Amino acid sequence: MDFGIAKKYGGVCNLRFDDTNPTKEDTEYVDAIKQDIQWLGYQWGNEYYASDYFPQLWDFAIRLIKEGKAYIDEQSSEDIAAQKGTPTVPGTESPYRNRPVEESLELFNKMNTGEIEEGKMVLRAKIDMANPNMHFRDPIIYRVVNHPHHRTGTTWKAYPMYDFAHGQSDYFEGVTHSLCTLEFVVHRPLYDLFIDWLKEGKDLNDHRPRQREFNKLNLSYTLMSKRNLLILVKEGLVNGWDDPRMPTLCGFRRRGYSPESIHNFVDKIGYTTFDALNEISLLEAACREDLNSRAQRVSAVLDPVKLIITNYPEGVTEQLTAQNNPENEADGTREVTFSRELWIERDDFMEDAPAKFFRLGPGKEVRLKNAYIIKCPETNCCKKDANGNIVEIYAEYDPESKSGSAGADRKIKGKTLHWLSAGHCQEAEVRLYDRLWKVENPRDEMARITEEQNCSSLEAMKQIINPDSLHTQKAFVEPWAVQKPALTYLQFQRIGYFNVDPDSTPDHPVFNKTVGLKDTWGKIQAK
Repeated sequence: MDFGIAKKYGGVCNLRFDDTNPTKEDTEYVDAIKQDIQWLGYQWGNEYYASDYFPQLWDFAIRLIKEGKAYIDEQSSEDIAAQKGTPTVPGTESPYRNRPVEESLELFNKMNTGEIEEGKMVLRAKIDMANPNMHFRDPIIYRVVNHPHHRTGTTWKAYPMYDFAHGQSDYFEGVTHSLCTLEFVVHRPLYDLFIDWLKEGKDLNDHRPRQREFNKLNLSYTLMSKRNLLILVKEGLVNGWDDPRMPTLCGFRRRGYSPESIHNFVDKIGYTTFDALNEISLLEAACREDLNSRAQRVSAVLDPVKLIITNYPEGVTEQLTAQNNPENEADGTREVTFSRELWIERDDFMEDAPAKFFRLGPGKEVRLKNAYIIKCPETNCCKKDANGNIVEIYAEYDPESKSGSAGADRKIKGKTLHWLSAGHCQEAEVRLYDRLWKVENPRDEMARITEEQNCSSLEAMKQIINPDSLHTQKAFVEPWAVQKPALTYLQFQRIGYFNVDPDSTPDHPVFNKTVGLKDTWGKIQAK
């Protein structure tokens, strides 16, 4: 939204990191955010950090103390919270609210020298303890954090709160529009008040930042809270921030989503001031629509069973031509090897097939993609092991039905099946991902569980997390796919969209399932 509006109106979008809490900041996060933004196709005009303004913010806080608009409070956080009151009941003033300016100045300086322990005192703005807006009831604007900062080191021990740094940073940078999510609506009056205090007595009409709010992007079967996502990572419930089940940009990227599919999805749902829960199926549909035009096609067999073409010469192979992407001729073609022994999907054969089963079975004909029409005999069409599992399927091919030849036009009832030459494919690891949560709205369900059971967020998560969100299995793929670089978009024909995982190597190729060819989730849930 920020970059899009700046582009639409010929403006500039800044990238600013809110690094006011050194315990939660790290260069790893900074680098990851930059990579994510650039992957989406954006480039910021200026790169800023809230820490750039620590000296100005410090001087502003000193000025507020001197003007009687701020004071040092030595109460505990629990006492301060209790004195805030409720939206309908006024708060009570701190016993330190009217302490002498000189005392507050001296203690404020000590907060930054390391003499004061964390939690022993804070700097509060003196506003109105009876204001119906709870954020006006003497908000904390500075606290002590004895932790090295990733940019400023140990220069600072006293750090500004976000509400105090936000508007001032916008003003220092010349920001005209500060776009926030809906929870900041009640913060806006405080945002405006601090800017008024910052430039008191001066005309702000030509240079006042304007905060505006819009809805968060909430998705069904998805938990978006960074606090809760951090729990998932730290507790090992997922494999890091870029786990393809995570709703992070790096997670979507690794799973195989394209930047364009995310743009298209957001454009379709639009922006509102209503806290909606958007269907993740809409995002998946946008992904399918985009990948259909850009993903290169490849044959892969996930649940293989051997198919033997009994009338095809032993030891003979031939090279057939396959399109890399029927939606884009510029992607060209490749050669695939055909032989007597092939792999096909196990569910493409049924020994006791019903009339409407249009794949392989006794007496049934199908076309092999880019190859020939084949037909199973009426009897003795398969071989089973001692446990009754089918290990081989037998069929004959029609030499006159080769794709591209005159005989290819022969009409049959059977479907077109994908396949691989058993001696000309490579084993690979395939990671099949499903939704991480079993419930449509995990945010609200977590809140209900934690309240009713008086348990932690982690305990609530474990009750609603999907234990089958990742299934790993071996499969066979074309050697052509194994040569592709990480994050290449692929369509496993008749199966779904996949991409090459960064873990993949030529000796151990790994593919992630991005999304199926069709939305089957709704049908599964209905059952």
